[in-house]
Amino acid sequence: MAQTYIVTGAASGIGHALCQRLLADNHQVCACDINTEALQASFGDHKSVTDGGNLLLQTLDVRRVEAWQAVVSEVIEHWGRVDVLCNIAGVLKENWVADIVVPDEVDLHFDINVKGTIFGTQNVIEVMRKQGAGHIINVASLAALSPVPGLSLYSASKFAVRSYSLAAGMELGQYGIAVTTVCPDAVQTPMLDQQKDKEQAALTFSGNRTLSVDEVVDAIVGPIISKRPLEVVLPASRGVVAKVANMFPQTTGNYVDFFRKQGAKRQAKS
Repeated sequence: MAQTYIVTGAASGIGHALCQRLLADNHQVCACDINTEALQASFGDHKSVTDGGNLLLQTLDVRRVEAWQAVVSEVIEHWGRVDVLCNIAGVLKENWVADIVVPDEVDLHFDINVKGTIFGTQNVIEVMRKQGAGHIINVASLAALSPVPGLSLYSASKFAVRSYSLAAGMELGQYGIAVTTVCPDAVQTPMLDQQKDKEQAALTFSGNRTLSVDEVVDAIVGPIISKRPLEVVLPASRGVVAKVANMFPQTTGNYVDFFRKQGAKRQAKS
């Protein structure tokens, strides 16, 4: 059965691939991004809702509550409901802790990654409560499970996304609203490309391989939508390693240099 989705970060990466899959499956999709030009170029082959299609493009700055309110209102006006919200928009800037001297870098990570996710979630709750059902999918990261030296702000922001999302899921189930936190390892997206030549990001490449956007989309449209779990880690094996590492930070810290060197080797080949 066709459902109505709102997807952020839709101009590229996971968000774009997810929208394309949903449209191919005849779902009603509100594709959102702050980059209007890239958003329009990405979906030029699809008919908009005003032309009888199933696509609604919306420029959205996830940091602005009023922008979220406008998007949700547009979706309700066209389709009358919001079945699934996918908070995918995010930002990463590699940084050594000693070098973080610009407040804007702190604001960037927490305004987009954390506040954007919270604002999006808060703005669909009432709609979903009235429907008696809904699903919110918030994309965190493997960096939300164990701290990543060199990506301290990104990791801290994704820890916050995961914590908020898990708490929201525990609270909102009584209203028929599921909240799923997705924690993928490194995914082949423009965000990963920007890290390829950065020493601070070496640990990003410490896994045996990177995920494709299709693997993440497969998980979302498959078991995540059908089973509505509280949390999904991709791949599961890396999630186990990350959670164990988080349990023993002192011990884990002794091996950071080893994993950074392994990551740097793979980073150089990417």
